[in-house]
Amino acid sequence: MSESKPGPIRRFLVGLWNTVNFTRRLVFNLVFLVLLFAFIAVLFSSPGVKPLMADSALVINLGGDLVEQYSAHPVDRVLNQATGQGRMEIQVRDLLRAIAAAKEDDRIDRIVLVTDGFSAAGFAALRDVAAALRDFRASGKEVIAFGNGMEQKAYYLAAHADEVYIDPQGGVLLEGLGRYRMYYREGLQDKLGVDVHLFKVGEYKSAAEPYVLDAASPEAREADLYWMSDVWNRFVADIAKARGIEQSELEAMINELPARVQAAGGDLGKLALDEKLVDGLKTHYELEQMLVERGALDEDEHTFRQIELRGYLTQMGLHQLPMDSRPQVAVVVAQGEITDGEQPPGTVGGESTSLLLRQAREDENVKAVLLRVDSPGGGVFPSEQIRREVELTQAAGKPVVVSMGNVAASGGYWISMNADKIYADESTITGSIGIFGLWMTAPRVLDKLGINTDGVGTTPLAGAFDPTRPLDPNVGIVIQSVINKGYADFIGKVAEARESTPEQIDVHARGRVWSGAQAKERGLVDALGGLQAALAEAAKLAGLEEGKYGVSYVEKPLSPFEKFVVDMGGQARLQGLVRLLAPTPLLLDRETMARVEGELRWLESKGRTPYSAVAHCLCAY
Repeated sequence: MSESKPGPIRRFLVGLWNTVNFTRRLVFNLVFLVLLFAFIAVLFSSPGVKPLMADSALVINLGGDLVEQYSAHPVDRVLNQATGQGRMEIQVRDLLRAIAAAKEDDRIDRIVLVTDGFSAAGFAALRDVAAALRDFRASGKEVIAFGNGMEQKAYYLAAHADEVYIDPQGGVLLEGLGRYRMYYREGLQDKLGVDVHLFKVGEYKSAAEPYVLDAASPEAREADLYWMSDVWNRFVADIAKARGIEQSELEAMINELPARVQAAGGDLGKLALDEKLVDGLKTHYELEQMLVERGALDEDEHTFRQIELRGYLTQMGLHQLPMDSRPQVAVVVAQGEITDGEQPPGTVGGESTSLLLRQAREDENVKAVLLRVDSPGGGVFPSEQIRREVELTQAAGKPVVVSMGNVAASGGYWISMNADKIYADESTITGSIGIFGLWMTAPRVLDKLGINTDGVGTTPLAGAFDPTRPLDPNVGIVIQSVINKGYADFIGKVAEARESTPEQIDVHARGRVWSGAQAKERGLVDALGGLQAALAEAAKLAGLEEGKYGVSYVEKPLSPFEKFVVDMGGQARLQGLVRLLAPTPLLLDRETMARVEGELRWLESKGRTPYSAVAHCLCAY
């Protein structure tokens, strides 16, 4: 039987589809070729990093967040850097490496610190960078700081320069240290009908208070003001010392700011100059001319001879120091919230961070491990996973030293407590030894919609964790018992690690947050110092002589493509291309939106597991 020929309508539709498909592929290929040729043209026609010449300045643009570890994907990071859009990040280690290298580099005469756009940094990181700037200046080289205006964290670093300049229209704002949180009880419970059940041990464990209260508890106010006052007093003292003014005078200026601004006729720049916070008022052009006179003219760029931070890191090979044949102190970074499983950089994963510690332990060239902690805590189970890995590393004969960064509280302290030695900066936020559980039920929400839940179960607890049903009091007893046991485990492990007793630890625990200096007074940390001091201690415990060991970071390696993108990101040749291709961002109050989103997302994820203990301090400042 012969096959029938397709009808005219079918032939028309098939022909139309083939035409559309051919056109689609043709357009796609043409667009791809245009982008490919544009990439090649930019790659080979634009200059890369210029050779570094004598009389150059290292320009450190602080625009972005100062972090222990990048959280963005390498490709996203390069696009953000090239376009100035999205979240910008600067690794503390990169900054310290660049400053240390510039100190010994005869081609670098000075550092120019540009503070515009500096968005976030913890006080411990600020103090590490300030110490590096002081060390650079001790070599006889100068540091010049400039900004259109400066908020207090940017000014803290600027104050450690030889000279500080701001734009005549700018000012310096030292407002003090505060911690203000949003409280959701009325919105969740009264407006929406969501019942939030909190189970905790410790009157100072205030992390989850915003979900069950309308304002901070007296205990939270007491504890927060205690540690914040210590950090703020040190902050002011550091600035006063760096600027050569009396601390009492600086404190008076801050406390009397409204009256002094009024007396200065509202001129914040003049006020900063009169109060000796800055050395002069200059426009960007005037600053450039001053730097040309002190250094050398770049005839191609018509400005002072310079190299920016990323270019300098690339030229000097400082982005990723290779592990050499010398004995090594391995550094594992634990930054961010502690959660289960495998997590990307910027978040601490119970499995992924344990794997990094295991790699360091199994590497015969590694003689000691430094765990750099910058974490407010998170889940108890992943925290315990990491703590056990620390113990196994010690059992293998390798000392472990913890260096606490900006925050090492609650679960962040949990993963730190068994180290051979714990270092903290005086302004580190630590402690918060305590745990809690949180569970939400929504029968009143459903009732408003005319929806009811009913059924049967084989035991009294069957369906007890159904969020559409009211919380059974017996379930509350179970959850609180789990939390009590978890707290007893926490202080028991701390007592064993710190050679104390649970009763003595409980006095300083109960969820209370301390500054690093306060924690040292209470025996929760061993020594005060930054990253460099902790590295030296790790080497000492391993019996390594100064100058005869290397320091290497244990991290998930970049793929060849990611490494290529990062290397190219340190050069100027891709700037035009990525600016052309990158989307325009939506401008929002990123800090506020991120905080609200994070708290509500955290509530959603933790609320699903009421029987799991949480060791989190939520102690941002």
